[in-house]
Amino acid sequence: MAIVDVVMPKMGESIMEATVLKWHKKPGDTVKMDETLLDIATDKVDSEVPSTAAGVITELLYKENDVVPVGATIARIESGGAAAVAAPAAAAPAPQPQAAPQPAPVQHAAPAAAPLADGGSRFYSPLVLNIAGKEGIGMAELERIPGTGNEGRVTKKDILAYVANRGAAPAPQPAQAATPALVQQAVPAAAPAPQPAPAAPMAITGNVEIIEMDRMRRLIADHMVRSKATSPHVTSFTEADVTHLVKWREKVKGPFEKKHGEKITFTPIFFEAIINCIRKYPMINCSLDGYNIVLKKDINIGMATALPTGNLIVPVIKSAETKNLLGLTKEVNALANAARNNKLKADDTQGGTFTVTNVGTFGSLMGTPIINQPQVAILALGAIKKRPVVLETEDGDVIAVRHMMYLSLSYDHRIVDGSLGASFLTAVANELEAFDVNRQI
Repeated sequence: MAIVDVVMPKMGESIMEATVLKWHKKPGDTVKMDETLLDIATDKVDSEVPSTAAGVITELLYKENDVVPVGATIARIESGGAAAVAAPAAAAPAPQPQAAPQPAPVQHAAPAAAPLADGGSRFYSPLVLNIAGKEGIGMAELERIPGTGNEGRVTKKDILAYVANRGAAPAPQPAQAATPALVQQAVPAAAPAPQPAPAAPMAITGNVEIIEMDRMRRLIADHMVRSKATSPHVTSFTEADVTHLVKWREKVKGPFEKKHGEKITFTPIFFEAIINCIRKYPMINCSLDGYNIVLKKDINIGMATALPTGNLIVPVIKSAETKNLLGLTKEVNALANAARNNKLKADDTQGGTFTVTNVGTFGSLMGTPIINQPQVAILALGAIKKRPVVLETEDGDVIAVRHMMYLSLSYDHRIVDGSLGASFLTAVANELEAFDVNRQI
């Protein structure tokens, strides 16, 4: 009999811990391969974790509501298989559960996963983890398998090809990302982001009600604090005359739905303009790894979406630059519906390279949004309002009622300076103002 360690899977490039929501098994229970073992939650989405082996549960190392670092052993299974899945090479021994369950994040350091060329661990799908478990591939070995998926992820094809050639050649090393000559020389590692000092306990007096944050609100709060501690935020503002765009949508929304079976909102129209401008200013679509700039070739647009609880989640339109207006409309509607009905999958919120939040939905004229790490910029769209505006014509200036909206861009000043940020934002406004009112559907 072999003892298989079940580890907390990596759920995305910026996610380093997850909360145990519910165990579906207890010690002594029999579990099948791929059977749901527990439910977990991150600040992005809830997800199920399948068992990576078949056998009998011998130990559960964490309780419900515990916050667990990625890569930590969460359970052990006694399996009849010949090989067990190795725990991550750099992982510390699994901590024992605390006596009193607390929902607050754990304070001890998370076990470090094997480093990759891009400086962080990759996301592994449950299918890939299951194959690794069956083949006795430990996490350290799994990290060395080159991936051909999005952002270097290991796909089913990659791991099966590796297994087929396993033993025939030494384990391959991950391909080094091509970088400009200037960044190939050794550079000092970036200093860790400063952590805010803990707030002093509040003296509570008077007629008050104490409401504990729900799990997602706590995670969002921590994510926002980390973002402000990581990136020096700068916000630029502009306004756009979107009269042509508004008139076009009003004219075509009925025929568009009749022809394509989809309701067209302003969101996909805005996304189309933003994508065109990211092509012109690709440095907006990057992230930082120490002193290296990771330029993203795919444009994956995150769209901040309200949940029924009032919290926000950011599903992602992958490879948005390959989609036309109809394709963007379908993606926007599908992801928004999935979010409202709590049907988003873990992968739906991963891999974003640029985020858009529509604060105008809630009546705000403008906003100063917080960057969604590890991205370097986020665009806020304000409410569209009719206002008197001075227009320049051949016969002189006139005052006319126009549909106007404010746009604001928050960006990481370590890499996006004022010139780039303002130029990109102005380009988006110009793209919206130049919308063709006679465009065909």
